[in-house]
Amino acid sequence: MAKAFLTSLFFAISFISFAQNSDISIFITDAETNEPLPGATVYFEEFEKGAITDFNGIAKFTEIPNGNHILKISYVGFKTIETTIEVGAKKTFTFKLKPGGNELDEVVIQSSRSTRTVKKIPTRIEFIGAEELGEKAVMNPTNISMVLRESTGIQMQQTSLSSGNTNIRIQGLDGRYTQLLRDGFPLYSGFSSGLSILQIPPLDLKQFEIIKGSSSTLYGGGAIAGLINMVSKTPDEEPTLNIMLTQTQALGSTANVFYSKRNEKFGISLYGSGHYQKAYDPEDDGFSNLPKTTSLSFNPKFFYYPSEKTTFWIGLNGTYDDRIGGDITKIESGENGIHQYTEENISKRLSGQAVYQTQIDSVSTLNIKNSISFFDRKLTIPDFSFDGKQTNTFTEITYQRASQKTDWIFGANLYSSNFDENNNAALQRDQKDLTYGMFVNNIYDISDNWILETGLRADYNTDFGFFPLPRISLLYKNNSGFSSRIGGGLGYKIPDIFTEEAENINFENVLAIDKAVLKAERSNGVNFDMNYQTRLFDAVGFSVNQLFYVSAINKGLLLNSTNDGFFTFENATDKIISKGAETNIKFTYKDFRWFINYALIDTKLNYLAGNPQKPLTAKYNAGSILMYESDKWRIGYETFYTGKQFLSNGTETTDFVTMGFVAIRNFKWGTTFVNFENFTDRRQSRFSPLVLPPHDNPVFPEIYAPTDGFIFSIGVIIKPFGNEDND
Repeated sequence: MAKAFLTSLFFAISFISFAQNSDISIFITDAETNEPLPGATVYFEEFEKGAITDFNGIAKFTEIPNGNHILKISYVGFKTIETTIEVGAKKTFTFKLKPGGNELDEVVIQSSRSTRTVKKIPTRIEFIGAEELGEKAVMNPTNISMVLRESTGIQMQQTSLSSGNTNIRIQGLDGRYTQLLRDGFPLYSGFSSGLSILQIPPLDLKQFEIIKGSSSTLYGGGAIAGLINMVSKTPDEEPTLNIMLTQTQALGSTANVFYSKRNEKFGISLYGSGHYQKAYDPEDDGFSNLPKTTSLSFNPKFFYYPSEKTTFWIGLNGTYDDRIGGDITKIESGENGIHQYTEENISKRLSGQAVYQTQIDSVSTLNIKNSISFFDRKLTIPDFSFDGKQTNTFTEITYQRASQKTDWIFGANLYSSNFDENNNAALQRDQKDLTYGMFVNNIYDISDNWILETGLRADYNTDFGFFPLPRISLLYKNNSGFSSRIGGGLGYKIPDIFTEEAENINFENVLAIDKAVLKAERSNGVNFDMNYQTRLFDAVGFSVNQLFYVSAINKGLLLNSTNDGFFTFENATDKIISKGAETNIKFTYKDFRWFINYALIDTKLNYLAGNPQKPLTAKYNAGSILMYESDKWRIGYETFYTGKQFLSNGTETTDFVTMGFVAIRNFKWGTTFVNFENFTDRRQSRFSPLVLPPHDNPVFPEIYAPTDGFIFSIGVIIKPFGNEDND
């Protein structure tokens, strides 16, 4: 009986002890500095209870049952901790977080030219990381258009049905106002711009950095609407091999291969891509919506590490691209009666880059880079051909010095561009430009909450003169999840014939740039944004970013017709003003993420009577992306709304909604995926004709909606090694 009594008493005490609740405190510090970490997230998944640490780094919980419970602690820029604590007699728990988590704050943004993380840079920079790039590569493995199309406030404007030429529009401004960079090199401007988006596969890229608004102070002419910097993958000691194979129902086949490996002194990355697309005509009107395409790309890089402080690398980018669109009958079987019209673009690109980076001492570094790029393109339509070569060179040296509160960057660069047209001496459209530049940029920590960035560039173009380009940005951040940035600057763009309007008419009868008459385009702009993140109902993560912007372009370059059937460039007599707002909202709950975005784009042409809205620019755009992500699965459902637009003749278009669905399954050996792009099959031919008669000399209306419609793709990514994270 005594034994039975003791046993019963033991279980009773145990039950009473387990049933009791406790009030506890969790104290979070930085493992390196032992300073408190305000704003860290502490979460009991079992009870769906979460809290944010206060200014002293303490998160408090009430009525936590005694016993063992799993606790998850996360903080931007630090490694997440998941551990078990025993609640009972102990009421206070202390944890130290180590820096180095794969959170956004730890990402160093190369476009800023500093070594600061994204949350400590006053310039507003949007970041697209490797994870999201991987999703977009599944949706479109042939080029980067999908990555950009789904970014708030960015429009991919198709300028040709037959070739698929596409330009980037940021905040309603033409593609020539956006500077497209690869690893900081301007490789895709001028003659190649309309095709560049279609010739850059995403598999060897590790991140995108997008700056909206004038960025000419850091990168020179052309970055009026903003810049997009594509950062390539670099080799690690663990080898990586990815083999990606994709097939679409529209008879498009793509193969991508990426390999990288480094040792103590040397490293290598190798990338190759091949794409074949059969001419595709979803509405059976006899004209292609996707051109017949054969495209090959290669990109080898070789790295040398003479010491821990120095890196030297050289790289090549090569592309061969042949795309022919138009009359399906002529493409497939040759000319026959009225079947005569095709547009063919054959282009070849070869560029080389060399970069030397060394750390002089503990606070200063030196970077020297050089590139030379050759682009050869021949555009052929019946009875006309536009054929030319462009050579660009870029050389830059920068010195960076970083102290505890201040970053200084000093730099100088030389940029040259030489376009040489073949077989059209009558129009004499050859053009050479040479620009010298010097710049200085400073980031200063005024306090823990305020950071100021200032910069000044001085460019001199041998034909268009001197361009002083100041900029200023201010960041405020606190420990409650709120931050705000305001910034502005000046920009400029040297005139050339490679505009969207000239591309639309295949450069036929377009007169050369008259440097004695035309002025360089100049701009000024301001961005202001607010960002806030917190947790809702303990278990739901929430963040919102609200951006407002305004940009003005003076002396905008216009293409106007003459009385004798030619087209000539002129400067606008008044401004182009683009203003608007962008809203980005994110919810997270366990393995689910929900993104909502909205863009208001109000671009006015003040040089025209009545200040009309810019053609082919939807004033209202919205999107929703719902993602489920686990170790094995990534499933996404997308919805995008594009508002009404105006054509050049003043006609108002219809608005439309597109939807997409993607499913990705990870295995130890790699990944399989299926993608249903635009599965509701929204395309322009459902609203208005894509081709107007006569059949042998067709007229192509302006493009304001998708032309290819529903695209189903299926594929596999094989990862023989370098894939330890997959189950």
